[in-house]
Amino acid sequence: CVFSQCQVQQPTVVMGISGKPKELVDVQRVGKDNIPVLRRFTGGGTVIVNPDTLFVSFIVDSKALLPGVKVFPREIMRWSEGFYTPIFAGLCGPDNGFHLEDTDYVFDEVKFGGNAQGISGKRWVHHTSFLWDYDTTQMGYLSNPEKQPEYR
Repeated sequence: CVFSQCQVQQPTVVMGISGKPKELVDVQRVGKDNIPVLRRFTGGGTVIVNPDTLFVSFIVDSKALLPGVKVFPREIMRWSEGFYTPIFAGLCGPDNGFHLEDTDYVFDEVKFGGNAQGISGKRWVHHTSFLWDYDTTQMGYLSNPEKQPEYR
């Protein structure tokens, strides 16, 4: 498990491997404001990160470490929800509303964590960007994707 606070000094757009900038980013605005746009090697959606973002990544060989977890995106997501549930219960109390909604972590219906995965054979990486605090104006650097859950 790798845990780190975001080390960028300015807002930065991070896209999944198959994301299309013209569909997911306000290209004119990020260009005008000189906002970096990066692409990660895993899937997942496009996020804006800043110093208030916390990252957690699990790099796993399922055969050795988690033989009961099937190496499929939904199974990995369910495992991660089970991993985080007692942590958030300890931090925020047992009735905190934490759960997995589609592919996002939410408190009640408020998203606060997005996930990305990469899978190769029995090995996988699962990373999360936890948004503990953010400037709502920075969300304007992103475009709403065509397909998204209703709660977003």
